[in-house]
Amino acid sequence: MDIKKIIQEQGLSNFPVGLGGCRAHGYSYDSCDYDVVVFDEKNGYNTIDFENETVTIAHASLFEKNTKKLLSYDKLQIIQDESWELRMFLSKIDEKRFSLYSDFAKNSLIESLFCCQKTKDAIENSDIFAPCWQKCASFYLSDAILALNHQKSSPSHILDLFRKFEKNSINEHISTATQTVGIERATPTLLERMLKSTIGFSDKIEQNNHSKIIQKMYDYFLKNSMLSDCYFYLGYTNKENFIKIKDTLNREQDLIHILKIAFDIESDSNLLSQQATLIQKSCNDILEIIARD
Repeated sequence: MDIKKIIQEQGLSNFPVGLGGCRAHGYSYDSCDYDVVVFDEKNGYNTIDFENETVTIAHASLFEKNTKKLLSYDKLQIIQDESWELRMFLSKIDEKRFSLYSDFAKNSLIESLFCCQKTKDAIENSDIFAPCWQKCASFYLSDAILALNHQKSSPSHILDLFRKFEKNSINEHISTATQTVGIERATPTLLERMLKSTIGFSDKIEQNNHSKIIQKMYDYFLKNSMLSDCYFYLGYTNKENFIKIKDTLNREQDLIHILKIAFDIESDSNLLSQQATLIQKSCNDILEIIARD
């Protein structure tokens, strides 16, 4: 992949540019996109096709303060940096990477607990989005466990990373995350339905051609019989988009029709409450472990 050619064709020659994501870390699948990060002090990203590959061009800032975004630049490969500003920026991230992962883990655990409470409140109030909050709680717990193992949240690789982690008091809670997400339900027929709704939800919320990547990852997972990984990937993608509209759900009631399939949500309120309680316990247990360390 000639990234410098992309830089030239996209008119990005005047900015620092790096390659991030799983391609930069050496654990990518053939279907993974190339994450090109342009530090042009803008926001958002878009997806393009280049040399028969999918490329995501993300716009970023050298003055970024958000922990999650900073961690996404961890181990970024510098492609273009004439001013050395990017090199200095990445050096600062590297110096505090462990504290960044720790902060992100704690934030994710707090978000998970928040989603658990939202689940229980929604059940009490007969809120149709209760199952969506429960799914988000599971994925936030996954984010926390990844961060405490100094790994970034890469949706298509999370389950594979979980399988490789050493056994310890934190990683034993992986089972809580995977069980409450529902990966055991994954079948080709269900995943096909989830895909269509996930793409529809992405197109409505993101509007940046992310659906191309979703389709490509789905095809790869199904071709390689990685049904659980596909289920987790689609669910995590929906979580990211659901969180973007969490403050306007009262105006988005009709979205439940697409989210029922996209999230493969559970309608049994008793089971939802039990799952939320299980996640809460794991989050609190991990917070106690962190506090002791």
